[in-house]
Amino acid sequence: MHSRRAAFYQGGGAVRFGGTLGRTMTRKLVQGIVSDRSRHVIHVVRVLDDILDFSEINEIAERMCARTLARHGDQTPNVVVVQGDTKETLRLFGESHAIGVVRAALFNAAVAWSPLELDELR
Repeated sequence: MHSRRAAFYQGGGAVRFGGTLGRTMTRKLVQGIVSDRSRHVIHVVRVLDDILDFSEINEIAERMCARTLARHGDQTPNVVVVQGDTKETLRLFGESHAIGVVRAALFNAAVAWSPLELDELR
C-alpha cells in the first residue's frame, strides 16, 4: 500500500490495521453505551490489547460514527475511545463533556461491554 493513511480490513473477529510499511496488527475492541442526557447516548469503544497512536484512535472513532449512523441514523454520534487497563493508565479520547460522563461511568462500573467488529469503510 502506498497511501499515507493506514488501511483497515476485517479478519478473524478483530480489526486489523495495516500501515504503509506493510505491517499488520490485530486490535481487539469492545463497545459499550453510556447514557448522557434523556434520549442521548455516548458510544464507547475500548481497545483491549495495545496503545494506539492518534491516527488509529481517530480512525476507530470515525468508523464507529459511520457504523452508528448506518444502523441507527443518530445525529452525529458521540464516541469516546478508551485505552488502558487501570485507573492510572486509563486514557480517554473524544469530546470533553463525553469523556467526563464516560470516566464517571467507568469508575462506577456502569458500562456493559460487548465484542465489537467494525466493518471496513468504503
